[in-house]
Amino acid sequence: MLALENITLHLGDRELLDGVSTFINPGERIGLVGPNGAGKSTLLKIIMGIQEMDDGSVALANEETLGYLPQDGVDPDFTLTVLEEVETAFSELFELEMKVKGIQEQLSQVDPQSKEYEKLMERYGILQTELEASGLYELRSEVEKVLMGLGFSEEDFHRNTSEFSGGWLMRIALAKLLLRRPTYLLLDEPTNHLDIESLQWMENFLNNYEGAVVVVSHDRAFLDTITNRTLALRSSDISDYAGNYSFYEKKWEEERELLMNAKKNQEKQIKETQEFIDRFRYKATKARQVQSRIKQLEKMEQIELEDEQNNVSFRFPEPPRSGQVVMKLEDLHKSYDEYQVFSGIDYEIERGDKVAIVGPNGAGKSTLIRILAGNEPFQKGDRIEGHNVTVNYFAQHQADELEPKKNALETLMDSGSNQKESRLRTILGCFLFQGDDVFKKVKVLSGGEKSRLALAKMLLSPANLLIFDEPTNHLDMSSKNILQQAIQQYEGTCIIVSHDRAFLDPIVNKVLEVQPGYIKTYLGNVSYYLTRKKEEEEQEKKAESVAAEKEADKNDQLSRKEQRRVEAERRNEISRRTKPIRQKIESLEKEIEQMESRKVEIEEAMAQPDFYDDEEKVKKFSLEYDQLKSDLTDRYSKWEEFQQRLEVVEQEVSSE
Repeated sequence: MLALENITLHLGDRELLDGVSTFINPGERIGLVGPNGAGKSTLLKIIMGIQEMDDGSVALANEETLGYLPQDGVDPDFTLTVLEEVETAFSELFELEMKVKGIQEQLSQVDPQSKEYEKLMERYGILQTELEASGLYELRSEVEKVLMGLGFSEEDFHRNTSEFSGGWLMRIALAKLLLRRPTYLLLDEPTNHLDIESLQWMENFLNNYEGAVVVVSHDRAFLDTITNRTLALRSSDISDYAGNYSFYEKKWEEERELLMNAKKNQEKQIKETQEFIDRFRYKATKARQVQSRIKQLEKMEQIELEDEQNNVSFRFPEPPRSGQVVMKLEDLHKSYDEYQVFSGIDYEIERGDKVAIVGPNGAGKSTLIRILAGNEPFQKGDRIEGHNVTVNYFAQHQADELEPKKNALETLMDSGSNQKESRLRTILGCFLFQGDDVFKKVKVLSGGEKSRLALAKMLLSPANLLIFDEPTNHLDMSSKNILQQAIQQYEGTCIIVSHDRAFLDPIVNKVLEVQPGYIKTYLGNVSYYLTRKKEEEEQEKKAESVAAEKEADKNDQLSRKEQRRVEAERRNEISRRTKPIRQKIESLEKEIEQMESRKVEIEEAMAQPDFYDDEEKVKKFSLEYDQLKSDLTDRYSKWEEFQQRLEVVEQEVSSE
């Protein structure tokens, strides 16, 4: 058991931790939560012995081990490859292997009849047994499995660590930590540098992990998936909840409501007591009672409530209305030297779309949104902005473009939004700039603070197409909720790259999956996308398995000539039974093509500056446009229905 007893720490005049005591049992899954600055990361550092404390103790059994992943600051050996760097986590085992090889070499040079040979053989037996028990021989395949789960390709294994960005270096550090399998795994914001696929792999890994896991994270879905106990740091103390983050949130709201009622009652009692004191202070007959009430007030422990941001709201400026089609990519090609990112992709964004862009790191998500934002050149194709489209783009590097000599408040005041100072302070508060933090110069802000300030500045500019690249990485739960609500209420079009499913799900209505070589759209939120992906993968595996079994059976039973005859008959049968369906599909496709062509003609007419001068024409085209959209929806639905019928018939014939 890992026991924390009376942990106390002061930072200047502030009491960060005041007698914090708790315990962690082997195998537990714990979320360590609390508002920004509550001391979560500091507590993990105290457990690891990195941060000194003013008082208290951390107790750990001799045979138990700790493993820790910080938010940043990992320092790999840049002379090593990825595989070599990860294997340094097991340097003692590789040293043992070298000792065994060394004895083998000595044995080849010593007389087998000598006493020296006998001693070497005895030593060799002991070390060889130890080596086999260590699991080193299975370790290399486990290393590769973990690295691939975290998004590395086999080609990456042999690349030098100096070739990778900070986010990928964090993944290397995480791989080393997961492979060590400590008794207590302490993770500080482990999801910040993962894509959705790696995140799902990690959730599965941690759910099957034998040791205890303590995680600090602002990813609600991640916490809900892996934790079953929550430790909440608030007001320098810790509270224990027997459930995941959603359970804790519900219980905390109930507790807060009770606390607010208790505070109201206490304030009423204080007021009545003070009124009695003021009224009878100078009456001799009431002197004893007055003194009693004064002592009562002095002894009363006043109920304090934390400042909460839940009642703070933020709305984007009203966006100018754009055309129905906001952005089009046509036959777009993009490559970096020999590496082809996109080869002839087409994509269309309509007014009001809220799109999540997902996919593995390196597939081209950030490249795609930079192209959409107009910040990235491409080799071939067209990027077509719709009528009256104004774009606002947030990326992590924009933090570097802030004016270093200005403070946070001045940065927002110079954004041209003409908002009052009080309103700008409120917005800064939404993004964790409290009190005098608004006067901090940009040049002294941390990377996370600069990113939050750049996000706040961007949100003050009116635009009808917002593009975000990982906007939640440096936000706490409360700030994410405020941003989430603002995007939900936003009437323009929005594109977001993020791995935070709980943040995305209530916002988006489409998911664009970017994979090496293709893109694919799913109508729905991220949870729907993940469900569909799982179903598709299971169907694909099942189809491959069935096909393999059938192929094996047929190879056993039929000659090649017979196989060709049977396959020809099957093709003829499929053709005969699917012909009416294919004719329907072809007919629908012609109708769709004609309707799409007419829809484009109307859109081009609508984009003309003088289009809205003719009211009769506007009315006629608008009615036709709406009817076309309705008819297209109907035709696509029927097309999908006939496609499904076609697949069913083909499967039936194949299984006969």
